[in-house]
Amino acid sequence: MTPQLRLTTWNINSVRLRIGLVGRYVAEHAPDVLCLQETKCPDDQFPLSHVRDMGYAHWAFAGEKGYNGVSIFSRYPLSDVETRGFGGKADQRYIGATVGMGAGLRVHNFYVPAGGDEPDALTNPRFAHKLAFLADMERWSTEAAALRVSSALVGDLNIAPYVSDVWSHKALLKVVSHTPIETATLEAMRVAGRWTDAMRHLKPEPEPVYTWWSYRSADWEAANKGRRLDHIWTTPDLNARLIRVEVAKHVRGWDQPSDHAPVTVTIAM
Repeated sequence: MTPQLRLTTWNINSVRLRIGLVGRYVAEHAPDVLCLQETKCPDDQFPLSHVRDMGYAHWAFAGEKGYNGVSIFSRYPLSDVETRGFGGKADQRYIGATVGMGAGLRVHNFYVPAGGDEPDALTNPRFAHKLAFLADMERWSTEAAALRVSSALVGDLNIAPYVSDVWSHKALLKVVSHTPIETATLEAMRVAGRWTDAMRHLKPEPEPVYTWWSYRSADWEAANKGRRLDHIWTTPDLNARLIRVEVAKHVRGWDQPSDHAPVTVTIAM
């Protein structure tokens, strides 16, 4: 039987606050590799004892107090761990590592800036930072593609690129995360890196796929005004090995949840 790797990405919105939810999810879904974003935790306060209890013997994380933060937990050895800044800042928004299963899989875990409320780089520094971050990602993606290493890019990219990635394309065209400049920039970056959007490869448009539901909605599930902000992209050599992709929407309904749901891809290794 061909071995399979289950890779999950999840914006946890504070790992210390929601480490119990992480444990519950791992017990239910058993991902081999779990990538978290927005951990909001300094490295010396990371809840590693809980990570060990979940069965992960290998981990890498890069955090800061109260903001950002990314981590990778793995049942397989991790090597060549790297962090770096994008968009002219040293924020902890990226961590990469090679997962030692078979020939190995390079995993890149990103937390792209949200960009604030106003989609104008001239008047909104947060939006300008988001565009600068994406521009750096495009250059990085082009360089990564030239290496031809089996890889997965995962994380909260904070952009819902396609019409079926949002509850209303028309209503959100001027809302940060679905504006034309963001969606075009993200698509250019994906193409430059020769990435396959694994979710859309397995669940093509026009099937709606959402991974985020706002805290502001009194009844988020009934309203279902979601956006697909969380992504898993893979290199072309993995296209034929993509088995399934799952959005664990029910997790959004747990007590004190993140506003993002975990997304998992299963890859034949």
